[in-house]
Parts: sequence; structure tokens; C-alpha cells
Amino acid sequence: MAEGKQGNTKEITIEERLLALFRLQKADSKIDNIQFLRGELPFEVSDLEDEITGLETRIKNYKEEVTVLKKSITAEKNRVSDSKGKIKEYEVKLNEIRNNREFDSLNKEIEYQGLEIELADKHIKEFTKAIDVKKVQITEAETVLGDKKEDLTVRKSELEQIVGETQNEEVDLKKLSDDLSLVIEPRLLQAYLRIRKSVRNGLAVVKVEREACGGCFNKIPPQRQLEIAQRRKVIVCEHCGRVLVDKGFEDEVV
Repeated sequence: MAEGKQGNTKEITIEERLLALFRLQKADSKIDNIQFLRGELPFEVSDLEDEITGLETRIKNYKEEVTVLKKSITAEKNRVSDSKGKIKEYEVKLNEIRNNREFDSLNKEIEYQGLEIELADKHIKEFTKAIDVKKVQITEAETVLGDKKEDLTVRKSELEQIVGETQNEEVDLKKLSDDLSLVIEPRLLQAYLRIRKSVRNGLAVVKVEREACGGCFNKIPPQRQLEIAQRRKVIVCEHCGRVLVDKGFEDEVV
């Protein structure tokens, strides 16, 4: 399969390769412009979706913590109820005691149960306060979540509008880019892709304009300009490494 592609590239002239490379640059530049138009919107949408997921998880955890705290309060209330019941039992037994030792023992039990009630009441207050804090955190998180969801709706709408307006064009341009890549010599294509990645504007193929490179704007010697106009070999800028073509190519690109 690879041999077939190389065979095809050998059948076309240098001029045709340069023209294909120039057309590829035009197509890729248009794709770049479409992606630039979308700007940071895709990343903003993705970030907002992640933030919303994080907030929803946080709210869920807060609510689970509230449930646990409520169960703890119920457990402490049961402890209070048990201790009160025991105190009543011990107070009844106080009327039946026969000696001081039993009296002291029962009083100690009553005192212990009283301490248990105090400790349980303390825990109930602490858990109730913690619930109040969690409820505030839930309210705050839900407010932020609502704002984030509204923002996401707006951002998604903007992105969908832009995508809707440019999607078909981008698909056609990407197909054209792929088709043109097949008729360009692999080494030349790799050089083109490498230059595109290394320059900010993605221009790897530029026209000669006003006797200068259309990429870095350095002057091109007259002999070099003549060679470029003859279209008999691939010539690159001595300063920036971009592939140079004569401006007449612009009229030949459909």
C-alpha cells in the first residue's frame, strides 16, 4: 500500500506538489480559524462539567454526613432514655435497701447514669451544631451549583451555535486536508507538519510578498525569487524554514 502512494507522488511534478502543499496550508489555516473561533469554549464547557460533578458529589457527601449525624443524635437520645429509666429503677430500690453499703452503691449508679445523660446531651448539642453547619454548606454549594449549571447552559448554547455554523465546513476541510496529504511526498509532509507545530500562526507554506517571506518578512534575494517563480524545486526561507511559493499560486487555488 505504501509503495502505491510513493508511486503516485513520483508521477506528479514539483509544481503540482507545491500547489498541493499550498492548498493543504489553505485548508489547514481555515480549520485553524474555525477552532480559533470556538476559542476556549470547549475547555470551559469541560471544566464546568467537572466542577458541577464535583459539587454534586460534595453535596451528596454533606447530606450523607447529615444522615449519620441524625442517627447519632437518635442513639444519644436513646442513651438518655435508658439512663433515665435506670435512675428510676435505682430510686425505687433505694426504698428497699437494708444497709449503707447498698445505699452508697445505688447512689453511685444514679450519679453515673446522671453523668451519662450529661455526656449524651453534650453530644446531641455538638451533633446538632454540626448538622446546622452542614446545612449551611449544602445551601452554599447548591447556590454555586445552580450558578454553574446556568453558566454551563449558556456556554453549551454558544458552543453548539458555533459548531452548528462551522461543522459541515470543518468536515469538508478535514477531508480535503487528508486527501491532499496523500499526494504530498512523506518527507515534505512531515517537514510541513513539523513547521506548523513550531510557529504560532501555523503557517508552514507562505507566499513571497513584496520580495519578502510571507512568514518572517525577511527579504529574499532576487535569484532566489526567480527560482521560486520557476516552481522547479522546493525552496525554504533561510531565516524561518517555511516553504516559499510565488504569489501566483493564490489564483490557482480553488
